[in-house]
Amino acid sequence: MAKMKVQGSFVALITPFNQDGSVDFEGFRSLLRFQEENGSSAVLIMGSTGEVSMLSQQEREQIIVETAKMKSGRMQLFYGCTGNSTAATIGYLRFARANGADGAILAAPAYICAAESDIEDYFLEVADATDLPLGLYNNPPRVKTDLHWEHLLRIFKHPNYVVLKESTARVGQVAQVLRARPDAAVMCCDSPNLGLVVPTMSLGGHGTANMTGNIAPAEIAVLSNPWTTPEVSISFRETYLRMLPMLHYAYSAINPVAIKSLLRAVGMPAGEPRRPLKGLQGEPLLKGLRVVRELELDKKYGWSSAELKSV
Repeated sequence: MAKMKVQGSFVALITPFNQDGSVDFEGFRSLLRFQEENGSSAVLIMGSTGEVSMLSQQEREQIIVETAKMKSGRMQLFYGCTGNSTAATIGYLRFARANGADGAILAAPAYICAAESDIEDYFLEVADATDLPLGLYNNPPRVKTDLHWEHLLRIFKHPNYVVLKESTARVGQVAQVLRARPDAAVMCCDSPNLGLVVPTMSLGGHGTANMTGNIAPAEIAVLSNPWTTPEVSISFRETYLRMLPMLHYAYSAINPVAIKSLLRAVGMPAGEPRRPLKGLQGEPLLKGLRVVRELELDKKYGWSSAELKSV
């Protein structure tokens, strides 16, 4: 059976909360529609941007069940299914598979700091336990484990792996993976400080697995188009340089504080981050609102909140 093909903008979605701290499912519906209408190819629900580490197991399961019902077929819904052990991860994968997920994204379990060879075995073992399409998130800043391209290429021989999200700062790593042409989409984090977006796309990357698409989905979709013609690369360059202020702002506080605070301020369903995280206020938030106005995102997306009017 042919593998799922993923390319373009793969947005790591926030988890919207109500004022009482519960999950806002109507907010999820609005956010998913916003992404669909503005060119996102897929979303990751309950990644680090979705504050997954602060969700209870009951909430994680309820989010999968309820959001899977919202699928329209226009966009793939992946879920963060990393557990704190191999067995826990397999349990999350089986639940997601049984309840309508299109796929799942996995990172190394946090905090345990296992050897890279053990983590390679972990990724292969959990893949053997499901037929769900999987993505691997190589994210050493969050989980310490940093897989070398040789580990990654062995893992991507497994038929269930369809996406690599690379979040190291090593262009050479991305180049080695793309040179090997694994049967999977190679995508990169959109953090401008990692500096992976330009080289990944220029070397033949398939898109970005990004956070900034929460606030600027159409613009990030342009950045995420594979370079199939010279015209695409020119459009990429113009859009990337224009969007740099927002890319930097999105990573100006620990994920997802800046982007979630900004979404709330422009009137999108977001809510406050879960404690101990706190939303931005004062000048840090005003800075983001000024970027929204400078890029005219408020006009494009029809935002007219009181906070925007005060800038």
